[in-house]
Amino acid sequence: MDLALLRRISPISAILTFALSFRLWRLDTPKGYIFDEIYYAKNAYSLISSGVELDQQGGSEFVVHPPFGKWLIGIGIKIFGNNEFGWRSSSALFGSASVLLIYLIAKRLFKSEFLALSAALLMAVDGLSLVMSRVALLDIFLMFFILLTFYFLLKENYWLSGMAIGLGLSTKWSAAFLIPILLLLTLKIKEINLSQILKRVVQFFFLPMAIYFTSWIGWFVSDKGWARNSGSNPISSLWNYHLEILNFHTNLVEKHSYSANPWSWLVLGRPTSFYYESGDSCGAGECAQEILAMGTPLLWWSAIIAVAITIGFYINTSNRSAEIVLAGFAGTYLPWFIYQDRTMFYFYSITILPFLILALIYCFDLLLKYGNYQRVIMLFIFVVGINFVYLLPIYIGIEIPYSQWLSRMWLPSWI
Repeated sequence: MDLALLRRISPISAILTFALSFRLWRLDTPKGYIFDEIYYAKNAYSLISSGVELDQQGGSEFVVHPPFGKWLIGIGIKIFGNNEFGWRSSSALFGSASVLLIYLIAKRLFKSEFLALSAALLMAVDGLSLVMSRVALLDIFLMFFILLTFYFLLKENYWLSGMAIGLGLSTKWSAAFLIPILLLLTLKIKEINLSQILKRVVQFFFLPMAIYFTSWIGWFVSDKGWARNSGSNPISSLWNYHLEILNFHTNLVEKHSYSANPWSWLVLGRPTSFYYESGDSCGAGECAQEILAMGTPLLWWSAIIAVAITIGFYINTSNRSAEIVLAGFAGTYLPWFIYQDRTMFYFYSITILPFLILALIYCFDLLLKYGNYQRVIMLFIFVVGINFVYLLPIYIGIEIPYSQWLSRMWLPSWI
């Protein structure tokens, strides 16, 4: 490759290539369904083959999340086959696209190519982002649509922003937590009037709800969906179905060895192990192979401080960039504290990650205003990258000697 070609490769293209490569490498490993893939990948295959979620006997199956995210998984299955690569491929593509989205958002927020590239790099070398981009679960799609929502919000295209949060809502209900925040962010208090309020309600409530109900089209056109004939008409049947889903989510209090209260999420108190096997084929007496859904520790722990600094500066300055960052952080994190008794998992925090990174970028922006500290920022990102590479074996399931695996378990609660 000559120097002229190297100069034509933009930094963001290089970052995206790096991110996509790690998300696709050995994507079909481990074999078989891991963690909740046994639900979502099977539901996805049922959707593309029957239009509705059915069990293995062809009967209706009760599912507790809307269909859209599973349709996206199903696209990968349709293209690449009903195999590990097929059902994980869409996650890899959407996870990589999220790196581009946070770059575009940071560039609009901070008007800096350097800071935008920094945000993209941090997303690319976060462990939780990598793991969730390599499994057939719904949360990576939810994070993508939340990022897309904020991107269009920053462009002041509220119709597209409303559509994006509608797609997020059609993936997981937790997207709904952001709708009141989006309304507040887009209502201009000094110019507020009834017409503006009504328009925003249409854009951020009725439009998302219309998209949400459209995502159930397979259930409507089939007579095999769960509770499809439980009411006097399809609308009342869908209402009955949703009451059962709500009952499930609000009463899910079963004990699980990897359940994690939201208080522990930011400090990585109890990351989720998606896969673990022991063996002896790594050249050592005892080997370990794990996929641990956990953020890159130095990034997450630093981001806690960054969020606190962002809050402090926002209180003093009411800065719009800080407001956007903190609004996203609040909407993706704080609502989980309402459900203290519910069984929850750390990997739900993938939707918080972009705003943790943006809080760091906000602090970097402050630092650059005090002097030329680009090298300090680059050094920080480099150290986070080293931390990411060190933990890479337990992010993507590379078999290593047990002693090396144990050395990566920095906290007893990670085991």
